[in-house]
Amino acid sequence: MDVSGQDEFIQEIAHNLERWGLTVPGIAFLEANKPFAFLGSQALLFLQPLLNGLVRPAVSEQYIRFLQDRDGIERLIQKLELGANQAAREDKPCR
Repeated sequence: MDVSGQDEFIQEIAHNLERWGLTVPGIAFLEANKPFAFLGSQALLFLQPLLNGLVRPAVSEQYIRFLQDRDGIERLIQKLELGANQAAREDKPCR
């Protein structure tokens, strides 16, 4: 996945977390589990034959590549923090 494709994927994840009101819990979860991201990618790689029965192969590959990239989680956290800061400036409740 190229950088622009991964940025779009990160933006989509951030948008969904914000829409579901999980910005703050998402940031906390990502920060706590950042060291395990690569392990998660390897687990998904191992389980990919089973996952492909549940989701499209392209989707599982996107998640695997996202977790393999050491900067991917940090970029997602930064996107979520940026959205939370913008919401705070607009006096919207940050969930």
